[in-house]
Amino acid sequence: MEFKHISVMSEEVIRELNIREDGIYVDGTLGGAGHSSAIISMLGSDGRLIGIDQDADAIAASSSLIGSDERVTIVKSNYSRMDEVLAELDIEAADGILLDLGVSSHQFDDRSRGFSYHTDEPLDMRMDKEKSFTAADVVNTYSEAELKKILYEYGEEKYAASIAGNIIRKRSEHKIETTMQLVDIIRASMPEREKNKKGHPARKTFQALRIEVNSELDVLKSSIGMMIELLNPDGRLAIITFHSLEDRIVKKAFLQAEDPCICPKDFPVCTCGRKSKGRMEPHRPIVPTEDEIRDNPRSRSAKLRIFRKQQA
Repeated sequence: MEFKHISVMSEEVIRELNIREDGIYVDGTLGGAGHSSAIISMLGSDGRLIGIDQDADAIAASSSLIGSDERVTIVKSNYSRMDEVLAELDIEAADGILLDLGVSSHQFDDRSRGFSYHTDEPLDMRMDKEKSFTAADVVNTYSEAELKKILYEYGEEKYAASIAGNIIRKRSEHKIETTMQLVDIIRASMPEREKNKKGHPARKTFQALRIEVNSELDVLKSSIGMMIELLNPDGRLAIITFHSLEDRIVKKAFLQAEDPCICPKDFPVCTCGRKSKGRMEPHRPIVPTEDEIRDNPRSRSAKLRIFRKQQA
């Protein structure tokens, strides 16, 4: 299957990263290389781009598109290992780092991946197909309390208790192996008025399972500080999120890096010695234009936040 994905807010990303011709840039979620291609077009002969992705399909697609460019290095890994990847390449710091945390159109459309609630697929949802842990493992092995917790916390699903209970009952009859089996359970767990509302009734549950399978929020939380440390002075970290859980993590981490002081508020002077790493700018997230949302409805929930490293 052709790897299809429309990069969100590409113009805004390029503008905010402030691309230098001789700069070093890291795309930590390479995908189909949409954002990376735009970055490369701004680089001179001395510029460099390192693309990282955990999805083998994305690596293959991006390699065919930009892999022959001598300024480009493509690595199959998770962005949580970005410091190790750069160290292995003898790169001490980068001028810009990008994360696009959205699921690609290819991953939604590939019926072997199990990300879609519109077609019947194996219940998978792995970003990295070399990993063994799948959504089917979550659905068929987690306790009712564990299922309820992840559906409520990661999916913000108000019918988490009902869905978790029905999953337990159904799996006692037979293993839940496909997306449509799960969709049927979710639908049966909701009142009719909810099923008729705008948006698919399974959207929040599928989001929660995908986050759990890929440890998405834990990886994000543990990586932002590391990526800020990897920036050169005046370098920028750009992160595109697609739901409130991710955006809250990014905003909190950026604000903490901007003002890391842990002294009591009534202290007249700082004694903890923690210095600002830079600042979030702008302080409000950048969102897609109405034209982009019309042309690419999947961009509707996207938010772009930028952290600018302290200048030397």
